[in-house]
Amino acid sequence: MTGGAAASQAYGEAWYWDERYRKEAGPFDWYQKYPALAPLLRLYLAPHHRVLLVGCGNSVFGENMVDDGYQDVVNIDISSVVIEQMNKKYHDKPHLKYMKMDVKDMSDFESGSFDAVIDKGTLDSIMCGQNSQENATKMLEEVNRILKEKGVYMLITYGDPSYRLRLLKDMKNWTVKLHVIERWEKSSNQNEWELTKPLPLDDDSSSVVAVLGPKPDVHYIYVCVKGNDGATKAGEAAN
Repeated sequence: MTGGAAASQAYGEAWYWDERYRKEAGPFDWYQKYPALAPLLRLYLAPHHRVLLVGCGNSVFGENMVDDGYQDVVNIDISSVVIEQMNKKYHDKPHLKYMKMDVKDMSDFESGSFDAVIDKGTLDSIMCGQNSQENATKMLEEVNRILKEKGVYMLITYGDPSYRLRLLKDMKNWTVKLHVIERWEKSSNQNEWELTKPLPLDDDSSSVVAVLGPKPDVHYIYVCVKGNDGATKAGEAAN
């Protein structure tokens, strides 16, 4: 096994991230920074909503949310090292909270206690690790449990629908919408799909390929709305 493969297998392990954050003080944001995603967050979330950022690392995403008016942003990470760093850094920001927690077991949180969960790379990390399918299911079940009715799980990922959609739809009691954003804030694509406009989504993902073409240079954003009424208009979800 190569060094890179060995590292990816350890992405779900606390010791790997503890070691990494001791060496890399940060800050670093996976995939996308807050300004690029802010229009989509405003579509689905309201400033008073209680939001959970999973696998927060040393990202400034939570800080940016609070600076933009969000009033209750909770951050969790499996690494005690990075949580200690972030608690020290943001001790003077009461709207921003940091807790050490494994996303596969969030029993410290009551069921139905969050309006939204935002995930930039955490499910992807789990999918790279040992027992990926089992651990991903545990994570998604916990996310689903802590969300309120009509709560939103927003997954920012490199996984296209052929890799992620079935896993998400296995939860059954949420409705999945798909948005896309160009990677690394590129703007070279003349046919750039508008961030706040969902793509047509069918079970075999052929509709997405028809719109974007094969292997588009995008991050996929799955917006999973909890409840049988998950197809509620996006604007109503933020009320």
